[in-house]
Amino acid sequence: MLDINGGEFVVLVLVAIVVVGPERLPEYARQLRTLVVRGRDLLTESKQTIRAEMGDEVDWRELDPRQYDPRRIVREALAEPSASDVAARRAGASGGVAGATGAGAAGTTGVRAAEATPGRAPFDSEAT
Repeated sequence: MLDINGGEFVVLVLVAIVVVGPERLPEYARQLRTLVVRGRDLLTESKQTIRAEMGDEVDWRELDPRQYDPRRIVREALAEPSASDVAARRAGASGGVAGATGAGAAGTTGVRAAEATPGRAPFDSEAT
C-alpha cells in the first residue's frame, strides 16, 4: 500500500527519533496507535452499515464506475448493427433491392468486405 521496504522504514524511524526526540516519541507512538485503531473501527462500522442498508444481494459489479469507460461505450455502440443495417439485411435476405445498394458480404453499407474487419468500425476509403 505505501511501498515502504525495511530499509526505508528504518530511515523513517531514525528521522522521527531525531526530529521528535526520544522524550516525546512514546507519546506520539500512542497517539498514532489510537488513530490507527479509530480508523480501523470506523472502516469496520462503515462496512457493517453498508451491508445493513444495501443487503447481501447487491451486485457490486453493477455499481462499479469503471464500467462507464467512454472508450468501451463507443466501441460497443459502433459494434452494434444500426437499424438501417438490420433492415437492409432483412430486405437482402428476402430478395429486396438492398443487394444493389452496395451491401457487401460483411454486411456493411457502402464499404468493401476487405475493409470491414470484425471488432472495428467500418471504414470507407473513398470518403476520406
